[in-house]
Amino acid sequence: MAHHVGNGGAEEEDCFEDAYDRIPAACKMDLHTAIQETQCALNLVLNNKFSEALDLLKPWSRDSMYHALGYSTILVMQATMTFEHRDIQAAMSTIKDALQTCQRFRKRNSVVGSLTSLISKQSNLQEEEMHAEICYAECLLQKATLTFVQDENMISFIKGGLKIRTSYQIYKECQNSLNAAQDVQSDAFKQFEGGVKLGIGSFNLMLSLLPQRILRLLEFIGFSGNRGFGLSQLREGASSQSLRSVLCALTLLFYNTYVSLILGTGEGNLLEAESLLEPYQQKYPKGSIILFYSARISALRGNFEKARAMYEECISSQQEWKQIHHLCYWELMWTHSYQQEWQQAYLYADLLCKESRWSKAIYVYQKAAILSMMTEEEVKTTGEDIMELFRQVEGLKQRLAGKSIPTEKFAVRKSRRYKAASPIPLVIPALEMMYVWNGFTIVGKRADSTEALLVTIETAEEQLRNDPSPSEFHPDDSCLVQMLKGLCLKHLGRLLQAELCFTQVLSSESRIRYDHYLIPFTLYELGLLHKQQGDFAKATTYIENAKTNYKDYSMESRLHFRIHAALSSLKGSPVGTP
Repeated sequence: MAHHVGNGGAEEEDCFEDAYDRIPAACKMDLHTAIQETQCALNLVLNNKFSEALDLLKPWSRDSMYHALGYSTILVMQATMTFEHRDIQAAMSTIKDALQTCQRFRKRNSVVGSLTSLISKQSNLQEEEMHAEICYAECLLQKATLTFVQDENMISFIKGGLKIRTSYQIYKECQNSLNAAQDVQSDAFKQFEGGVKLGIGSFNLMLSLLPQRILRLLEFIGFSGNRGFGLSQLREGASSQSLRSVLCALTLLFYNTYVSLILGTGEGNLLEAESLLEPYQQKYPKGSIILFYSARISALRGNFEKARAMYEECISSQQEWKQIHHLCYWELMWTHSYQQEWQQAYLYADLLCKESRWSKAIYVYQKAAILSMMTEEEVKTTGEDIMELFRQVEGLKQRLAGKSIPTEKFAVRKSRRYKAASPIPLVIPALEMMYVWNGFTIVGKRADSTEALLVTIETAEEQLRNDPSPSEFHPDDSCLVQMLKGLCLKHLGRLLQAELCFTQVLSSESRIRYDHYLIPFTLYELGLLHKQQGDFAKATTYIENAKTNYKDYSMESRLHFRIHAALSSLKGSPVGTP
């Protein structure tokens, strides 16, 4: 007997003798250790040690589901930061490997089978099978997220619908088994619970954002999302002490600081974002991901100076993931633009053109648009040729998964004006782009910056009004100027004047020749204005009009997301409930 024990010890020693070299696969990785190592890897990521994190997970990524999942999670984070085709492909292939690894641990021949009976038995093997279900579902969810990131047009999202469905069903089953086994308190069970909350929460949140017409396409496979429920699940997950609590927190942060602005009506919950971030700021004061979100929250609060200092700190905090630098350049470009510091904004736009491969067309257009806001003298010092830049845009358009990016299409369409032998320059193009990215909601927090923008807009309005020989673009340009003017007035609380600007745009509808997007977007803005004044009926009428009577205009899907968010908030019901 004693001999047997000694033997066991020897085996273990053999196993770790070359640990620094490569741990042989014969040493089976147990669930508890796997979760701990994956937690270590996540901590490394939050401390800017990205390659160390990947090195820790890689050796076991084919033999342990948590190592596989952790490895793909980091690559998915990287891909969602860059939106770069190469990174998306790399993440996709790791997810496929991870799915295979998880598959090996799953309960045979069932999607989920009777997980409930697994839990009641609670043996090690069954514990492993429970976790295999949740890891498998999480990989499918990551796959869906990447598909989502890749393509704002949703076609591929629908094609991936069945994969998503499997994932959703697994999560629902897992949730049922959680409810059935409330008394179990083991660590593995807590980890399992964290996984369910992350999945069910993200699902409900993601689905609640989708406009009705897209949901209808998904409806046949039984989807609906409840935003309130999704958020509460993610909040519970974020406050739990599990491996996935940081992922729940990051999902909520991304939702509150980006998604709700670009695809919603711009009302992210900043108080929640700050309280979610607080413990991580204590724990990872130099962590670039944490610094980035802190900076973003300051910017959304209208504190541009503080935000800039923090973005700069974020840039100097690490050199390994350049993508984070590019995100900071993009944000810095905007915070300078909000204050019309065009020369500084230009420097960041120029850096993006040179360094980032996300979308050359958008960067070059953005750079040209910023230069268009400067005086001739200022442009001279940069040595740039605005006309030449606008002419380059069309050739830079890329196709991702066979679809072009809506914002790129928009930039290409606007640049065509410079193709003519004697082009008519765009009016305030940088402010138009600011609107496209929903920047007016952010500037609106600062009366001084909004007033200053209004001055610029009124100068443009004056020039158009006094144009001795109006071009074919004149009506479109005037409508753009009126719409942006209305937005500034709204944020300054001058609501009647704002309404006049918006109605002026609508009355010019028949004269618009190119920028047809201005009408549905103005209807939407007028709707929000009436909502602000408490006239929900009028608000709904305008927004429904934008939704039903217009199609095939620039950035249509983006407006439909915003319309969906606005109508949901007008109904006052939790989003996504039938």
